Amino acid sequence: MSAVAKQEIQTIEPQSLAITPMDMLNQAVERGATIETLDRLMSLQERWEKNQARKEFDAAIAEAKKKIKPVLKNRAGHNTRYADFAAVAAAVDPALSEVGLSYRFRTSQDERIHVTCILSHRAGHSEENTIAGPADTSGSKNAIQAIGSTLTYLQRYSLMQAVGLAATIDDDARTADTGELLNAEQIEEMRTEIIERGVDLAKFLKWAKVEKIDDIRAANFDGCMTAIKRASK
Repeated sequence: MSAVAKQEIQTIEPQSLAITPMDMLNQAVERGATIETLDRLMSLQERWEKNQARKEFDAAIAEAKKKIKPVLKNRAGHNTRYADFAAVAAAVDPALSEVGLSYRFRTSQDERIHVTCILSHRAGHSEENTIAGPADTSGSKNAIQAIGSTLTYLQRYSLMQAVGLAATIDDDARTADTGELLNAEQIEEMRTEIIERGVDLAKFLKWAKVEKIDDIRAANFDGCMTAIKRASK
């Protein structure tokens, strides 16, 4: 910053915490400040607006969580009942809308299907949450049905995690028949996490409703890792 710009900004420093960077910018314009000074004040205003938007987003999330009603488990799965995406949306949408929040999904696919839930607030701040899993080839599904099944599964869980409701996720994540089992790398990562965090393996396997880690399905990897981290707290 040049000496001139530094001196100009110092002369318009806020006299109270109530003044905003936009107030300072207006003062600078009135005083005929240099372009360099105006650019710096505009950058300061942009950072201030982003920070305010983030604060409003956080406040909206906190308020929405107070308003969200229990999610009804309306579907029968493999040895359990679970809430499908429609049930999750019915519980979440009204509360989010009331506080100015909305969501959408972005998807991509390579060897796995990736779903990103983008949660946005009317003030302009947004955050993304991505989870992935293999196509659900269980049963007699064709290729398209397998992809569709995984998409709705991932949309449901990415939305609930995005709004901070991971602790209330139904237990179908532990038992749903969603295709291939964990690969060797995932098994090793999960075992390492359990050991390092001092998690009781027997209790974890009972929670996951499997006899050994090798029996956990790949689509449930992220949910199980989240449970392990939560159990160690």
